[in-house]
Amino acid sequence: MKTAVLICPGRGTYNAGELGWLARHFPDPALLARFDAAREAAGQETLTALDGAGRFSPGKHGRGDNAAGLIFAATLGDALSLDPDRVRLVAVTGNSMGWYSALACGGAVSAENGFHIANTMGTLMQEAMIGGQLIHPWMGEDWRPDPARKAALLTLVAEIAARAEHQLYLSIDLGGMLVLAGNEGGLRAFETTVPPEQGRFPMRLGNHAAFHTPMQAPVAARGRALLPDRLFGQPKLPLIDGRGAIWWPGATDAGALRAYTLGHQVVESYDFTRAITVAAREFAPDLFIVTGPGTTLGGAVAQSLILAGHAGLSDKSTFQLRQQEDPLLISMGLPDQRRAVA
Repeated sequence: MKTAVLICPGRGTYNAGELGWLARHFPDPALLARFDAAREAAGQETLTALDGAGRFSPGKHGRGDNAAGLIFAATLGDALSLDPDRVRLVAVTGNSMGWYSALACGGAVSAENGFHIANTMGTLMQEAMIGGQLIHPWMGEDWRPDPARKAALLTLVAEIAARAEHQLYLSIDLGGMLVLAGNEGGLRAFETTVPPEQGRFPMRLGNHAAFHTPMQAPVAARGRALLPDRLFGQPKLPLIDGRGAIWWPGATDAGALRAYTLGHQVVESYDFTRAITVAAREFAPDLFIVTGPGTTLGGAVAQSLILAGHAGLSDKSTFQLRQQEDPLLISMGLPDQRRAVA
């Protein structure tokens, strides 16, 4: 048996290739039916209908009020599919919206309450749709750390944010990527200042609001009004949040966990890189398992492990060599890797 840290992905991971994910992988039809019933009661299309659509629609499946529920369910289903004879989870973390999934996978909230939290917050953010996001690399394609490049980009962000009617923030520190969020003026200023890279960056993220910035304060306030203390409890596994702080079983203040989830986590930068660094250094697992949907978070996890200096990793080539010899990262979105743990 191998020890593992479970990593839950956030928004933007349920795309055309993931259509039908729940039909293929969700292991508990009764639980999925309860999620569907909750959606129906709220006047929303069921996850089963969305997942079973004949074709993927970015305008429908990518909306926060639909994407959050789909991603949460796909993540939780993958966590429930892990083989306990082969994998022992020692901690859980997530990226951005994946924090809501981590709460459920780590036992701090029930499956139904976790779904309610994720679906509610996704719906509130969609209704408000304040600002937007883009993503831009600070590492090269070889994944070698370039801290001077990162510092220069963050200096540019600060310079743009200081301009009148420009809002721009670091939303997520995502391995070798910076996810930036702001208003149209701030985002456009960044896009027109930095030279294009790798043929696709800087890249706007469709259907994404200015997550993890002070611009989301109204959404956080609405979330606190709708999601009571009773939804939160003690985790069964250590949870690593978007600051790198650990919420320990038996030592967690449920009120403080709610306050973080519906406060800091919504309106302050999310340091995914730090969360993975803490996971590696505090728990030293045999495996880092990224649940579905999709496979896009794997690169950020690998880059974060390089930045942490974990297992002698220094760049993309050393990571790929390690994966060939003794896999460290398991992506449940890849069938052969999924079979190793589920």
